[in-house]
Amino acid sequence: MIKRFVPIERGYKCRIYPNQKQKDIINQTIGSSRWVYNYFLDKAKQNGYANKTQYIKDLPKLKNQEETSWLKNADSIALQQSIRDLDKAFQDFFNGDKGFPNFKSKKGSRLSYRTEYFKRSSGTESIEIKGNKIKLPKVSWIKFSNYSEENIGGKLNNVTVSKSRTGKYYISINVEKIKVVEVNYSNDGQIGIDLGLKDFAITSEGEKIENPKHLSKYENKLARLQKQLARKKEGSNNWQKLKHKIAKVHEKIKNVRTDFLHKLSTRLVKENQFICLENLNIEGMVKNSKLGKHITDVSWGKFTDMLEYKGDWYNCIIQKVDRFFASSQTCNECGTKNPNVKDLSVRNWTCECGAEHDRDLNASLNILQEGKKLLAG
Repeated sequence: MIKRFVPIERGYKCRIYPNQKQKDIINQTIGSSRWVYNYFLDKAKQNGYANKTQYIKDLPKLKNQEETSWLKNADSIALQQSIRDLDKAFQDFFNGDKGFPNFKSKKGSRLSYRTEYFKRSSGTESIEIKGNKIKLPKVSWIKFSNYSEENIGGKLNNVTVSKSRTGKYYISINVEKIKVVEVNYSNDGQIGIDLGLKDFAITSEGEKIENPKHLSKYENKLARLQKQLARKKEGSNNWQKLKHKIAKVHEKIKNVRTDFLHKLSTRLVKENQFICLENLNIEGMVKNSKLGKHITDVSWGKFTDMLEYKGDWYNCIIQKVDRFFASSQTCNECGTKNPNVKDLSVRNWTCECGAEHDRDLNASLNILQEGKKLLAG
């Protein structure tokens, strides 16, 4: 057993319990951050994108104007972060990674803002944690649950404050710390993973991980509530109550899905030192009218992200193979391609060399072999 000291970033999501005054400040900062993002996006569309430095310099001018003086009530660092987020969106667009930035809507966007930790010249800190209480700019001290100063530890980077659709408030505390990783080099765990819908994942070792189908379990309940909502007068008390019920169901689905993904990803990176999987074009796949809903439900992208950052924690290499690699069509024994396997209904097939294949197991074995080639250079 060898110990390694690995610098990592960790996030701790905790529920907070603000009073009414603090809720008003948080809500205002969320709204102000969204407004600033949209204001400078509109400015960029009209006059061409300038740069984040110029936009941040323009913020004080906006605060001093009578019609936008309400921006003074929000955390100034959070407003600057909105501009940095806009800059990131434009850089992704310029690099061809994503499309042109969209305006953020109150209904469709995530209700959150991020504030950075820094030390002022006076020696005071922008964010402080003492025990199970946290001090945020403009908001002051708030109690948070599940964690405390002792078990969070590390160098504080930033805090994201968010509000759920059911009216609950959370913070995500990002810290940098040194993790002691114990590596057992005698355990040569190497697996390929084929992600699917029938089964969530199939490994090259033959393990089939069942797709929990979280959304399907609550679909009937959601449909029933949506029908009831359609009969209510929009904006009425009963309409608001049903909207809250629907939001609670969606929150439940999100929580059970995240719990499943965390448990599975943690187990896999702890059990293996090399994991290989496909670099799927999930954004394009969800546009499929028949499968889009199911692809969104399995959250392959979130699962892959978890594997990657947890791989750093547990000294596990995560390797992706090209999305166009014919993992399902290629015989893992002789390398012959069978174009008939493009048909998704073909679950089992026999190669001309005589090898019999389960479609998904064969794909995971090929993914592992291709991943090893890529890793070797």
